[in-house]
Amino acid sequence: MSDLDHGQLKARQRTLRDGFPETMGLRVHRAISWIGRGESCADDDDARFVFLWIAFNSAYADESQFQSAAPGERAAFTDYFGRLVALDGERRIYKALWQRFSGPVRLLMANRFLYNPFWQHHNGIAGYDDWEARFAASGRAFAQAFQNGDTARVLVFVFDRLYVLRNQIVHGGSTWNSKVNRAQVRDGAAILGFLMPVFIDLMMDNPDHDWGKPFYPVVK
Repeated sequence: MSDLDHGQLKARQRTLRDGFPETMGLRVHRAISWIGRGESCADDDDARFVFLWIAFNSAYADESQFQSAAPGERAAFTDYFGRLVALDGERRIYKALWQRFSGPVRLLMANRFLYNPFWQHHNGIAGYDDWEARFAASGRAFAQAFQNGDTARVLVFVFDRLYVLRNQIVHGGSTWNSKVNRAQVRDGAAILGFLMPVFIDLMMDNPDHDWGKPFYPVVK
C-alpha cells in the first residue's frame, strides 16, 4: 500500500481544481497545505501531530457545526467518516487500518491515558467511578467493529482516542517531546500522516459530494 504525500496531492489538486465546487475546493486546498506543513516536521512528532490534526479539521469541519455547541465535534467527524467510507469502494481506509496500523491502533485503544473517562475520574468529576468497566466495554466494542469490518465505527473509536491526545497537546496538558507519551504521539502522527492524504484523495475523487460549508469561508 503506497503512501500519498503532499506533492502528489498538490499535483492532483492542480489538475482537478477548476472542476471543484468552491467550498469543497477550499477544504482541499487548506487541508493539503497543512499536510505539507506536517510533513516538514518529520523529526518533531508533537508538531507533526498538531499540523495533521489541523488538516483533519480543514477537511471535516462544517460551518453549521460551529453555530451551536450542542452537536459537538464528535458528531461532525462521525458524519464525515460515514461519508468517506461510503465512497471508499476500494476500502483503502480499512486496509490501512487493518494491514498497516493494526498494531498501533490496538495500542491506542489499550492505552487508558487516551480514554477520556479515565481523566474525568482522576479530575474528580462525579459519575466516572466506573471508568474501568467503560474502558473494557469500549475495547470489546472496538474489537467487534474491527472484526466486522465496520470501518466508520473503527475510525470513530480511533479518533476518540486521538482527540484526547490532541487535547493533551493543544491545551498544554503534556510536555513537548516528553518521553512519557512518545509512543502514542509518534503512532498518532503516523496514523494521521497516512490517513489524511487518503481522506483528501477520496474527496477529490468525489468533488460533487456534499462536504458541507467550510468554517471561515473566504470573504472578498
